[in-house]
Amino acid sequence: MIMKRGYGLLTFSALVMFASCVGTKNTETYSSEDLEKILPEKSAFTETIDGNHTQLYTIKNQKGLIASITNYGGRIVSLVVPDKNGKPVDVVIGMESPKAYAGSTEPYFGALIGRVGNRIAKGKFSIDGQDYSIFTNNAPNTLHGGKKGFQSMVWNGNQLNDSTLVLTYNSPDGEEGFPGNLNVKVTYTATHDQGLKIDYEASTDKKTPVNLTNHAFFNLNGEGSGVINNHVLQINADKYTPVDSTLIPTGKIEPVENTPFDFRTAKAIGTNLEEENVQLAYGHGYDHNFVLNKTKLDDYVHAATIKGDKSGVVMNVYTTEPGLQFYGGNFMEGRNTLKSGAKDDFRTAFCLETQHFPDSPNHTEFPTIILNPGDIYKTTSTYVFSSE
Repeated sequence: MIMKRGYGLLTFSALVMFASCVGTKNTETYSSEDLEKILPEKSAFTETIDGNHTQLYTIKNQKGLIASITNYGGRIVSLVVPDKNGKPVDVVIGMESPKAYAGSTEPYFGALIGRVGNRIAKGKFSIDGQDYSIFTNNAPNTLHGGKKGFQSMVWNGNQLNDSTLVLTYNSPDGEEGFPGNLNVKVTYTATHDQGLKIDYEASTDKKTPVNLTNHAFFNLNGEGSGVINNHVLQINADKYTPVDSTLIPTGKIEPVENTPFDFRTAKAIGTNLEEENVQLAYGHGYDHNFVLNKTKLDDYVHAATIKGDKSGVVMNVYTTEPGLQFYGGNFMEGRNTLKSGAKDDFRTAFCLETQHFPDSPNHTEFPTIILNPGDIYKTTSTYVFSSE
């Protein structure tokens, strides 16, 4: 039986047509000088962590998309795409080495997140009457899998070809308090239509919650280019899930209409940030789950579009997931030095994390994230780039 958070109905040929309409560059190469300035050093990622070897992989297509990914946390270290002038721009912020990631005050830069992305209230949930407690690393709640989530693990890497990387990790029964041995496979693909496609797959031998995502921090103007509040964002969501003061959903699903959370029509991220709004106060800005418009749970839908105001880089997000967490970099404090030498200053990056809703195990009204033995967890998200 397949628990198919499936591969959806929107074909990639449709994505190609969309990308061509908004001006995708057919840039096959950049100058070596330009690339030398922005690509991370592979040798810096050769380390040993917990007895396992880390390294940096590179996947690419023929249109100028180059993704650098490390098996330490499955992190997207760098993602280079052509800007409106055909010049390479690195739209993902990252660190210069696994050691730098491990020592960062922000543990999630570019990482694969699991076993459960987002928050679980007070680190507690029940399955079939059995209570479970997990580490509360975001007091009073659990965030992104607990004290040592998937972002801290060294994954097994297998690069199939120039455009495809497969990462696997076996999470043992009881890891971070979660039940069941969970076998996870994540496939990164640089697609012909200028996308970075992420396919997630998992199986278990006990009922367990699973909500996998990637936590790339984006700045479409390039790492170190300043705040992202002038990026123009559109989210295809009529509703969102409001939260309490600890950022746990109340259980309500409310309309975005007449709120700062209405991104149905494209607007600059900073347009409503200064409004008096209790939800913005709780999140210190945007850190909320949007309920994506779809007719079926596993439909592959267009979730969001965002454009860098300086670079002209456009990113479209497609996913089979029902939710999208928009985080506006509100807790960035400039305490970490990025691979470019810039600091991770306040609101200099944003995240668009495809997901099931936060705290789903404790809200029966939300789509379930419980994976049963014999079922296969499958979900797909793609970030498609163009410029204009």
